[in-house]
Amino acid sequence: MKRQLKLWDAIMLVMGSMIGSGIFIVSSDMMRQLGSGYWLAIVWLLTAVATVAAAICYGELSSMYPKAGGQYTYLTEVFGKPIGFLYGWSLFTVIQTGTIAAVAVAFGKFTAYLIPQLNDAAPLFQRGEFKITWIQILAMGVILLLTYINTRGIKSGKSVQSFFTSAKIIALVLLIVGGLFLIKENHFSENMAYSWEAFQNLKGEGWMGISGGALMGALAAAMVGSVFSSVAWENVTFVSGEIVNPQRNVVRALVIGTSLVMLLYICCNYIYLSALSREEIAFATNDRVAIAAAEKMLGHTGTIAMAILVMISTFGCVNGLALSGARVFQTMAKDGLFLKQAIPNNKYDVPARSLWLQGIWASLLCLSGQYGNLLDMISFVIVIFYMITVLGVIIQRIRKPELARSYKTFLFPFTPIIYLLIGTVFCLLLIIYKPQYTWPGFILVLIGLPVYFFARGNKKND
Repeated sequence: MKRQLKLWDAIMLVMGSMIGSGIFIVSSDMMRQLGSGYWLAIVWLLTAVATVAAAICYGELSSMYPKAGGQYTYLTEVFGKPIGFLYGWSLFTVIQTGTIAAVAVAFGKFTAYLIPQLNDAAPLFQRGEFKITWIQILAMGVILLLTYINTRGIKSGKSVQSFFTSAKIIALVLLIVGGLFLIKENHFSENMAYSWEAFQNLKGEGWMGISGGALMGALAAAMVGSVFSSVAWENVTFVSGEIVNPQRNVVRALVIGTSLVMLLYICCNYIYLSALSREEIAFATNDRVAIAAAEKMLGHTGTIAMAILVMISTFGCVNGLALSGARVFQTMAKDGLFLKQAIPNNKYDVPARSLWLQGIWASLLCLSGQYGNLLDMISFVIVIFYMITVLGVIIQRIRKPELARSYKTFLFPFTPIIYLLIGTVFCLLLIIYKPQYTWPGFILVLIGLPVYFFARGNKKND
């Protein structure tokens, strides 16, 4: 593949893939779980530390294996094809495509905020609980449009990515800076006054103090939201084969991109905590905490501006996810672990068939209506694969110290250990206190095992 993506493009891909719809809504559920601005800030800070630590570790692997496939390639090189396949399987079935579907539907829902007729229109089809709405059709249209744009060449995809990512970063900065001057009644001290005390109010029936196991479970459940909002930065590693000087630019993009996004997230939450009371954050309409904050600052004009910002954000996020994910499935196909039709590039030198396979499956997930449930449960699996990959940095230092590394993990081994500790605590808390977030993800991964052996058997027979 031609190396056409520069450092700026790579940073835009990292930031654009991370900033979707999560930061505009998840703090609402997090507040219902914890009931304290203090604990809300702690969870976001932990997520920020873990995210940047993991990105730093991935930088070393990207300097060792600067080719398309990214995390799939790293896992395959360190742990073998079965682990690499299970990651790729999870990526195609729900991690990448499910995220594309969820973010595209978020685009549709915020469009419906501006055009109420989309919400009010009768379903196009309904049988029992299953229905097809205009919002789902709009989401599918966005996915297929951006898939088509990306089949026209990497320049088309990166142009869309740079424009929309730049727009949403500028808008977020304006929201944060403007919020500092437009907040009329500051609730920050009030929200932080609870200190280490935690409360829960999941159904609007009053706040109940929690501690011990209940607090541990609430922390894990809250972190599912912050983690979901902070993933997908690894997408830049998927397109390493198309980045100029990947040994240097991938790690730069990872560290710069994740650091800036997490800083924006923390600042956004400061604005939420300042503009809104605890109840207003926890019970914002449809969890749209960002719109509630904008309305407090600018009235109805603020809500319109925020809805447009979320539409820009989600549109750019879908583009980044679509652009990068297809490269993994093409690499898997070359290894005989995915449909061989995904291998060739088109005349624009991009994997068009892989893009369409990804786009069609993501569109079907939009129709299923199940992507939201799947993503709630898959955050656990995403973190597990992050942990395995970070562990790979330590293993390769021991196993292959002579392998060329243009970049070495900053503060090794403390950086990977920090991520592994935070990830382990998060996963253990989910397993113990919130098993409904874990076992579906395990089952999904395990289903990939017979698929892997079937694929390997077919390759041997060819």
